[in-house]
Amino acid sequence: MKKIIIILTIFFFDRLTKVYLLNLQENGTDIDFYINSFLNFYLVWNTGIGFGLASMETGIYYHILTFIILIINIVLIYFLIKAKGVYIYLFSIIIGGSLGNLFDRIYYYAVPDFIDLHLGNYHWFIFNVADIFISAGIIGLIFVELMKKEKISEND
Repeated sequence: MKKIIIILTIFFFDRLTKVYLLNLQENGTDIDFYINSFLNFYLVWNTGIGFGLASMETGIYYHILTFIILIINIVLIYFLIKAKGVYIYLFSIIIGGSLGNLFDRIYYYAVPDFIDLHLGNYHWFIFNVADIFISAGIIGLIFVELMKKEKISEND
């Protein structure tokens, strides 16, 4: 049950942020907000994968990529079902974020990204809340696996 709560909480939090900004834009507000010296909100539509990589026009390749992302989500759900311990949380947050972006790919044919981190004129890829959770979950998985390998090598 906690898996579903985590997934749905992340999914709906992601949807809430995106719908809020899209409603602002629909009502005539330009989504280009200065927050502070290293953070802006600037709305862009991402037709690629994470952080705008492999962007493309909607067409057959876009639909193939969306189908591959759907398959990856199914595989992640399979791993989640088999998961134990901390893996439950890590797979849950990855899936929650991924389903948020998958929903957008299917509904809008693009993912609204709006978080613009920058240092001076150097800007990171613009991303969204779902991307934060996907990245945090993947980093968590890497960290757990590295710690597990380190523990195994200490025991040898």
